[in-house]
Amino acid sequence: MSKKLQAIRGMHDILPDKTPLWQMLEKAMFDVCQQYGYREIRMPLVESSDLFCRSIGEVTDIVEKEMYTFDDRNGDSLSLRPEGTASCVRAGLEHGLFYNQIQRLWYQGPMFRHERPQKGRYRQFHQIGIECFGMSGAEIEAEVILMSYRLWKKLGLIDELKLEINSLGTSDERASYKKVLVEYFAQQPELLDEDSTRRLKSNPLRILDSKNPAMQALIEAAPRLIDSIGDESRQHFEQLQAYLQDAGISFSHNPRLVRGLDYYSHTVFEWVTSSLGAQGTVCAGGRYDGLIEQLGGKQTPAVGLAMGVERLILLLEQREWSTQQPLAYIVYQGDDARQQAMRLAETLRDELPGQGIILHCGDGSLKSQFKKADKTGAQFALVIGEQEVEREEVGVKYLRERRDQLQCPQNELASLLKNNS
Repeated sequence: MSKKLQAIRGMHDILPDKTPLWQMLEKAMFDVCQQYGYREIRMPLVESSDLFCRSIGEVTDIVEKEMYTFDDRNGDSLSLRPEGTASCVRAGLEHGLFYNQIQRLWYQGPMFRHERPQKGRYRQFHQIGIECFGMSGAEIEAEVILMSYRLWKKLGLIDELKLEINSLGTSDERASYKKVLVEYFAQQPELLDEDSTRRLKSNPLRILDSKNPAMQALIEAAPRLIDSIGDESRQHFEQLQAYLQDAGISFSHNPRLVRGLDYYSHTVFEWVTSSLGAQGTVCAGGRYDGLIEQLGGKQTPAVGLAMGVERLILLLEQREWSTQQPLAYIVYQGDDARQQAMRLAETLRDELPGQGIILHCGDGSLKSQFKKADKTGAQFALVIGEQEVEREEVGVKYLRERRDQLQCPQNELASLLKNNS
C-alpha cells in the first residue's frame, strides 16, 4: 500500500472556512497601504543563499539551522526566503529603485524556516511587510507605527496589542555597548545557558532576548543600551516618542528590546500580545540604515516592519466575526429551465456585481436542491420550473425569514433582490 499523502510537517493548508479571515486581513492591509501611498512589490520565493548569508549573517540561527537551502542543477546554492526585507532590498538594488529616490513599499507572502512547529510558528509562515527607503527622520518611523496602529483599529484588535519601543543608537554606539555587555556577562559565565554562552561571542545583544526564566534577573541587571547612546540619538528617540504621544498612541520603553543584526540603528519596536502564550510578538520593525550598503549599494536610510499573519489570524479567531454569504441560489427543474437558469445567473451577476449568485449544477429533486441552497447560507432560493419558463417569472423563496414564496417577473428580479438584501 502506498504511503498516505499529506502536507509536510509545519506547512499547513488554509481551508475555505478560514480563507475569509485571511482575505479580510489582506484587504484591510491593502486599504491602509493605499491611504498612506505605499506601493506593492512582489519578490521570488527562491533567492541566492548568499543574499541571506550577507544580510542576516552566517553565524545566526536562521542561516545555520533554519534555512531551506539546496543546490540547483547548475550547482548554485539557493534558499527559500526566510524573511522579506533582504529580498526587497535586493530587488531595489537590482532595479535601481534607491538611486536619489524615496520609496514606500509593501509586500505579502510565505516565508520558510525549519523550526520546531508550534502554535503561531510554522515552517511555512506568512508575513506582511512594509519597507521605506530614503528617509532618515523619526517621522517616517512614526508613520510606519501609525500604519500598523490603523490596521489594528480596522481589524478590531487594538485592545489586544501593546507597543514597545527602544533605541539602538548609531552603529558606533551599539558597538561600544556590545563591549560593555560582553564584559558584564563574561563576569558571570556560570549563570549563562548554552545559547547565551554561544551568543556571547557571536551576537551578545541577542542574550537580552532570552526567554530563559533562570536568566531574567541577570538580564534585568545588565547595563542599558539607552545609557550608551549620544545626544543626537537620544534626541531622535525623544522626537519619535513626541510624534507617538501627539497621535495618541500608548507605548512603553522596553530597554531590553534589541535586534541582533549590525545593520539596525536607532528605533526598534514590537507590537505584543498576552493572548497567544509564548508567541506574543505579532509585529516587529525598526530602522536598518546599514543594510543596503552591506549588500553592495550606497548608504541609504531605511525603516520597515513585518507582521506574522498566522498570529494575527489566531487573534482574529478569538473574536466574533462573520463572512458575507451568497445572496441567492438558483434551483430549477427541466432542460428548458436549466438553460434559462444559466442565463438568469449571468444576468444577476452583471446587475448585482457585489453579490454571490450560485447556480445549481447537475440533477436532483427540488427538495434536494433546496437543502443545498440552505447549506450555502444564501438569503434566497430562486426557483425556475416549466411554469416560470412559460411566464418569464422566477419563484423567490426566503431561506432566512418566515415569508411566503412569491413570483417575480424576471426583469424585476434584480431590483427585488437589491431592495431585500
